[in-house]
Amino acid sequence: MSETTGASYAAAGVDIEAGDRAVELMKEWVKKTQRPEVAGLGGLGGFAGLFDASALKRYERPLLASATDGVGTKVDLARKMGVYDTIGHDLVGMVVDDLVVCGAEPLFMTDYICVGKVQPERVAAIVKGIAEGCVLAGCSLVGGETAEHPGLLGPDDFDVAGAGTGVVEADRLLGPDRIRKGDAVIAMASSGLHSNGYSLVRHVFFDRAGWSLDREVEEFGRTLGEELLEPTKIYSLDCLALTRTTEVHGFSHVTGGGLANNLARVIPDGLHATVDRSTWTPGAVFDLVGKAGQVEQLELEKTLNMGVGMIAIVPAESVDAALTTLADRGIESWVAGEITERGAHTSGAELVGGYAR
Repeated sequence: MSETTGASYAAAGVDIEAGDRAVELMKEWVKKTQRPEVAGLGGLGGFAGLFDASALKRYERPLLASATDGVGTKVDLARKMGVYDTIGHDLVGMVVDDLVVCGAEPLFMTDYICVGKVQPERVAAIVKGIAEGCVLAGCSLVGGETAEHPGLLGPDDFDVAGAGTGVVEADRLLGPDRIRKGDAVIAMASSGLHSNGYSLVRHVFFDRAGWSLDREVEEFGRTLGEELLEPTKIYSLDCLALTRTTEVHGFSHVTGGGLANNLARVIPDGLHATVDRSTWTPGAVFDLVGKAGQVEQLELEKTLNMGVGMIAIVPAESVDAALTTLADRGIESWVAGEITERGAHTSGAELVGGYAR
């Protein structure tokens, strides 16, 4: 009689021991993110992350804000380049900078990493990047999940997502109701493409232009892959600093959909945001996407951030203080437009003029 071997989780492609090793490798990085409200409350490996909510007693009426996001097809570039410790910055930026738009201070995040096969060092590198991003954002990474999906994902395939929670005092909540005619639109420079529009970018550079990731690009002063993996700028602490040093009426995080569409989301009925393109020059990557793919300017602008990652809307009398605060924090910023009354044929926001060259 022939012997048969019973089925097992390992035989199905899931390596529990590798998952345990990944947790051990990431612990030191997660510990670096601990805020006082998290320190001493369990640790990585539990079933839930903990946050001491008694810290919110200092608020009169605390409002909790929540956001979730991923980094899209940028993960494919990280996989192809074998660089895993920057993609976490992108994930954190996408989440916490949505929170800060309403004035909320990011408190904590959780992550979800889905892989075809757990490679402990790779998972730890991804979490390292997430932890570093949390430090830059001033929030704690309190937990997460690493899921192994053999048969659905290839051994080297992976994706990441995250969720964050923040808090804002009710009477300091930012939103369209605060925006006024005459307010100034202040732009904050992006670090590059951030984490949006990569389906278009990959199609242009790889499918149409036939470029490789290791191609040296004179305009970038580095390879194409290095430019495309440039981490997303995280603005949360800079935006919170603005709210402490001067009056702020609103923020807009420039992500998928481009500058005008995201800015329009915070403009109330009856008002209109005009942004003057001549106040800045988009980085070389935006110009090359347009040229290499013969992409029309309006298509670029509704897909990419065009060099602006965050917008602050402030009263005219607060402009100097806002620009000074941002400069002191190393953020390139400028007055890019203003808030006016909405005309019969205008939408919430529009770009006008031509870019500075």
